[in-house]
Amino acid sequence: MEIAIIGGGAAGFFAAITAKENYPAAEVTIFEKSKNILAKVKISGGGRCNITNGCSSIKELSKAYPRGGNALKKAFRIFNNQHAMQWFESRHVPLVIQEDNCVFPLSQNSQSIIDCFLAQTRKLKIQIELERGIKTIRKVGGRLQLGFGGGGPTRTFDKVIVASGGSPQRNGLEWLEKLNHKIEDPVPSLFTFKMPDEPVAELMGIVVENALVSIQGTKLKSEGPLLITHWGMSGPAILKLSALGARLLSEKGYEFKVQVNWSHVRNNDVVVALLKSIVADHPRKILSNVRPYSLPERLWSYLLEKSDLPTSKKWGELGKIGLNRLVSVLTNDVYSVKGRTQFRDEFVTCGGVSLESIDFNTMQSKVCENLYFAGEVMDIDGITGGYNFQAAWTTAFIAAKLN
Repeated sequence: MEIAIIGGGAAGFFAAITAKENYPAAEVTIFEKSKNILAKVKISGGGRCNITNGCSSIKELSKAYPRGGNALKKAFRIFNNQHAMQWFESRHVPLVIQEDNCVFPLSQNSQSIIDCFLAQTRKLKIQIELERGIKTIRKVGGRLQLGFGGGGPTRTFDKVIVASGGSPQRNGLEWLEKLNHKIEDPVPSLFTFKMPDEPVAELMGIVVENALVSIQGTKLKSEGPLLITHWGMSGPAILKLSALGARLLSEKGYEFKVQVNWSHVRNNDVVVALLKSIVADHPRKILSNVRPYSLPERLWSYLLEKSDLPTSKKWGELGKIGLNRLVSVLTNDVYSVKGRTQFRDEFVTCGGVSLESIDFNTMQSKVCENLYFAGEVMDIDGITGGYNFQAAWTTAFIAAKLN
């Protein structure tokens, strides 16, 4: 049997290795359109490669996918995050689970993952061909014929696994659409918020460990660490929100208002009670010297200024109006977003080959026999935290069964 893997990224290598292990006598070839393999693995997680998430249940794991979560829930029973961790550790890549459940190689270096994949492909005699982009796929009898960009002879294979990754433009998926696959328009996911008109950007570098964020006028909500940057806001809370609202925020042209609850307390009465207790306990202390919720000093001063409250004012002089202003700025601080920025060099898309075109029990195309899918080329994407790689491992593992 001859097997072609389209794409030399995370899903492609995992599919190739698993397919060869399942069918030792098969000839397996990886085709990568660029000069570099595993480029995204190299840079992900700040060069450390967050390979999966250590969450404890399939239910929790599947909730991390704004698109594809329901389909993945069943797939995770076959190959989930626990299986992925065992897979890497059994191949001499020790791992570490951080407090936030992000899983990294113990080396804290993505090269450990790359070296593992390359060692496995050498051991299994898997072929890798670079600068071999696929332009067409045609059915020829019971086999599939691949046509390459730049010309050259076509090649036919018994089985083909498409693991070409996300495409930023719909035209990058036309070769699959021509086979009658339904395509969901790709739009960016996992991006940060630009706030060119907001002075909060002057506080760049400040991190609030646990904030609640939401998009005004929608049901989109998120929580977690929030980072103020020189262009606006980032951090896990913002990135998760961007993933949850990827398509809606694209439709809005990336112009909307984000509400920030700096206190991480959902009940305003609880915030009122805390501030009243500060007034009672520290009436002679000035506002700037007592920071509720351990907010960073510069941020607290900024919020006081935004509330038209002098930092030198005493807590005992706050009064009802001043108290209400503080409750409002702590629980419902509003900022105008005008644009987005890509998160580091990690490009994640919402969209791709519709799951309606794929049998998720096997990852085989419903319209083209012997053609399978793995990874981000499908309309699957997760929030930040190792989930996108986990989807790649899971779908590649199932596709490589070639059922």
